[in-house]
Amino acid sequence: MQTITLAPRLDLSQVRPLATTLREASGTDLVIDASGVTHLGGLAFQVIASAAKDAQAAGTSFTITPRSEAFEQALELFGLVPADLQTGEAA
Repeated sequence: MQTITLAPRLDLSQVRPLATTLREASGTDLVIDASGVTHLGGLAFQVIASAAKDAQAAGTSFTITPRSEAFEQALELFGLVPADLQTGEAA
């Protein structure tokens, strides 16, 4: 199991590094630490959602924990709850 800690501000400048990190970790069980997130932009959200979908297709777990209040509020704005992006044991 691998843990990836998200940057506090997930805006356009963080999309490419985030996508690269998640791509390199694909195929493994992932825990995404969103505890320090203060801003979740739409493109970064799409990258995270895509990684979650890839994990589901691969049969690996994808867990987002812990989550900051800002991260959860952003998901809510996108019309989701954390369980919508999690697979495996945490889902």
